[in-house]
Amino acid sequence: MQTDPRYPIGVYMPQPFSEKQKNEWLLDIKFLPLELEKTVQHLDEFQLNTPYRVGGWSVKQLIHHIADSHLNAYCRCKLALTEDLPTIKAYNENAWSLLNDIEEVPINTSITLLHALHQRWFAALNNIDDVLWDRKVIHSETKKEMSLWYLLGMYAWHGKHHTAHIVHLLQEKQW
Repeated sequence: MQTDPRYPIGVYMPQPFSEKQKNEWLLDIKFLPLELEKTVQHLDEFQLNTPYRVGGWSVKQLIHHIADSHLNAYCRCKLALTEDLPTIKAYNENAWSLLNDIEEVPINTSITLLHALHQRWFAALNNIDDVLWDRKVIHSETKKEMSLWYLLGMYAWHGKHHTAHIVHLLQEKQW
């Protein structure tokens, strides 16, 4: 059975709260920058500009997207911890992927940003009281309420999801 190249690890499936799951997701947040860095460390400019699938972003765009997305995610988590049902702003990921910085800034800048950001993010969420995982944000477009727990799982998945895109490309091209 062939997997959908858009979802190499499947779609995000929320999980019930458990200490074990929390620790796994927190470690996913903590170690994503290192995993991503290892995955792309030997890629050349041609490879970085190769789309991970037909109609998809280039590897370079993916790496910068992860940094953009996780900057937003960090802020969303901090808002959930500090405000009562704050509205989080949607943003146009595709439009962001076409801005000048994506083409002009080397990927190591976004990877360095991810190392610092994920260190802060892990520290902000590690060892918080379990009751805080139920705090919620509301999405500005969908109006969906999302708990901090849901956000943790979604962004742990998100990092693994995009890393898997790159790994799949490397395997497919035998790079």
